[in-house]
Amino acid sequence: MNRMAIPMGKSGGFSAIIDARSEDEYALDHLPGSVNWPSLNNEERIVIGTLYKQVGPFEAKKKGAGLVAANIAKHIENHVIDLPKDWQPLVYCWRGGKRSGSLALILGQIGFKVNLIEGGYKAFRSELIHAIPPLAERLQWRVICGPTGSGKTRLLHCLKAQGAQVLDLEGLANHRSSVLGFIPGEPQPSQKNFDTLLWDALRQMDPSKPVYVESESRKVGNLAVPESLILAIRSGQCYQLELSDNERVKLLLEDYDFFVKDPALFSRRLDALVSIRGKQVVEAWQSQIQNDQIDLVVQDLLTLHYDPTYFASMKRNFEHIQNAQTLHAKDRTHESLTSIAQEIIGS
Repeated sequence: MNRMAIPMGKSGGFSAIIDARSEDEYALDHLPGSVNWPSLNNEERIVIGTLYKQVGPFEAKKKGAGLVAANIAKHIENHVIDLPKDWQPLVYCWRGGKRSGSLALILGQIGFKVNLIEGGYKAFRSELIHAIPPLAERLQWRVICGPTGSGKTRLLHCLKAQGAQVLDLEGLANHRSSVLGFIPGEPQPSQKNFDTLLWDALRQMDPSKPVYVESESRKVGNLAVPESLILAIRSGQCYQLELSDNERVKLLLEDYDFFVKDPALFSRRLDALVSIRGKQVVEAWQSQIQNDQIDLVVQDLLTLHYDPTYFASMKRNFEHIQNAQTLHAKDRTHESLTSIAQEIIGS
C-alpha cells in the first residue's frame, strides 16, 4: 500500500475512495465521491473509546482489533469479492491511519494496489480550508441581485440550463437564505460538509468563463459562507433583476408552497420576526394567515421587512451595485427568465 498526500485536484484515477470512519463521522463530512466502509461503527467506536479511558489502551486495542477484523471481513464479502485485480482504492480515516491502515493492509494482501491519505480526513480538511481562497479569487464573478421574490434563484437555474457556470449557494446549503428560508424535511448540511461542497464546486469551475451567483449574505441559514468567497463574490459585476410586486408575491407563494399548505407552520415561523417588527405587527400577520390572507402577509413582508433590508445591504456590501445592468422580467415564468438568461450569456 502507498501513502500519499491529499488528492486536491480531480479523483486521481482511483477506482473508489473509501472512508473507514464511523457512520456519524462520515455523515458530518467526507471526501466527495467517497463511500463509507466503517472499520468501527458508531456504537463500537463509543465502546472502544470508553474502554480506552476506563481500562487502558492495551485492552481497548485488543477488543478493537477483533471488531475491526470482523467489519473488514463483512466489507470484503459485501463489496470486494467480484472486483477485478486492477481495482485501485484510495482509503482514509480520521488522522492516525489505524482504521484505514487495517483495511488497506488486508486489501493489499489480497493483491490490490491501495493508496492511503497521509493524515486522513483531518489533513484533507486543512488543505481544503487553504484551497478555497485562491479558488474563489481566480474566478470571474457575475452577481444576480434583486429583492426577495424577484426570481434570482430561478434565473440561476435558467442560466445553468443554458450552459453557464453557476454556484448555487442556497442549493448547496438546503436553505433559502432568510429567516423564513428553511425547507421542511431537508436539514442543512454541517458547516464542514458545506465547505467541502463549496470547494468541490469551485475546483471544477473554468476560470476563463464567468460564474453566476446570487447576492447572498454571509450566512445561508445556519451556515457561514467562507470569508474569502463572500469577498470575491461581492467584488464581482452585478445584475439587478426586477419583477413587479404582484408577480413577486405569486412567485413566493409558489416557491414556499409548504407555507401555503401549512398555515400554522407559517404563523409559527413569523414569531422569529417579533424582535425586529414588534409583537403587534407579527400578531396582525398571524391573524391574516388564519383568515386565509397569506398573499397580503407576503406583500407586507416584502414591503416592510425584506425590501428595506435588501437595499441597505446591497448598497453597503456590493461595490459595483451602482453600475448594475438592470434586467426587467416580464413575469415569473420559466420562459421569461430563460429569455433573460440568454440575454445575459449573449451580452
